[in-house]
Amino acid sequence: MDITVIQQGSDIHNGQLCMSEKHFPCALGRSGIVDDKREGDGGTPAGVWKLQTCWLRSDKWPTPPQYLPTHLIKASSGWSDDPDDPEYNCPVTLPHIFSYEKLWRLDDQYDVIITLDHNLTPIVPGAGSAVFLHLAKPDYGPTEGCIAISRAHMREILPFLTPETNMIIQT
Repeated sequence: MDITVIQQGSDIHNGQLCMSEKHFPCALGRSGIVDDKREGDGGTPAGVWKLQTCWLRSDKWPTPPQYLPTHLIKASSGWSDDPDDPEYNCPVTLPHIFSYEKLWRLDDQYDVIITLDHNLTPIVPGAGSAVFLHLAKPDYGPTEGCIAISRAHMREILPFLTPETNMIIQT
């Protein structure tokens, strides 16, 4: 079952995530949906992306998904966002000498993360990193380029997500 994401309304960072007959509000990157994603541009990359893996904090999300490979987020979990890093756009263990995004967060947005295969095969330095489906801020404020939905909506769709699920992000 595929997921479609579109921009909705006048704010470019507001979107709608659709899966089967269900339609949920979602947050997009501060620059909206973009055709040419670059590191740090705040854009959500348009395209068709496979879901890869689930990362979760077992202290805040105790039930792993049934079909996606799952990794536990630890205090030392990070994701490289530095184009000069040989491990760019890959999970890293902290501390890390290059720039990274910390996965263990206090704001709950990364209690559960679904990675997309954006910029993975091959990894192109500077073409964007850490593009995830994760939990939204309470006000659905913009992301740095990810797609974010409510905790309740993530609970609703997570049981149906597989590595064969496409996330279709449309401009």
